[in-house]
Amino acid sequence: MSEERHITVKRTARYYVLGEESPDIDDVWFVCHGYGSLASEFIDEFDSIAAPRRLIVAPEALNRYYISTAPEFHGPDSKVGATWMTREDREVEIGDYVRYLDDLYTSIMDRIGVARVTVLGFSQGGATANRWLSRGSSRVDRLVMWGSTLPADADLNEAAEFFRLVDLTLVYGLRDQYASQGMIESYIETLNSHSIPHHVVTFDGGHRMDRDTLKGLAE
Repeated sequence: MSEERHITVKRTARYYVLGEESPDIDDVWFVCHGYGSLASEFIDEFDSIAAPRRLIVAPEALNRYYISTAPEFHGPDSKVGATWMTREDREVEIGDYVRYLDDLYTSIMDRIGVARVTVLGFSQGGATANRWLSRGSSRVDRLVMWGSTLPADADLNEAAEFFRLVDLTLVYGLRDQYASQGMIESYIETLNSHSIPHHVVTFDGGHRMDRDTLKGLAE
């Protein structure tokens, strides 16, 4: 009978930045992409809020794959996406990305110093950001969950103190095909029942980023 085992290995993670790392930076954003995206694509969404004293950091999920849209094998021009985790060996994958994001945070902040820190997670990246900040050691000022709700494994009783220490903002499109009104209302009711302060921001759109809304958050 087979036996499952694990070994920890070193690997190289990729991330993209907008802005120059310097002591003049006083506003840092870590932005986590959604399922099937790449950091190089996602960071383009933040061109509209680039500023001289702002640094935007887009980490890329460790698991890449070919996105197949046809039954044949992938070809040289097949699109590549990344995912933060799957259900397979999920706790190990979560632990890996929490350590990765903590290490990236430390590396960036050690070169900058004191700054206001926002973490924004879109879709799957929202659950990723939530797990990272509630399980890891990084300390931030604001968490923006965009087109995302709390992951099913979130323990609000355990993490309630963390949520009270950050400015939690929920953003979703009014025509988001993955978020019914009842789902959002239930989500907000859950936060209220645990006395977790939060803001809700909506825009007229679907499951996507919205640059005007993003500019409002950055002001």
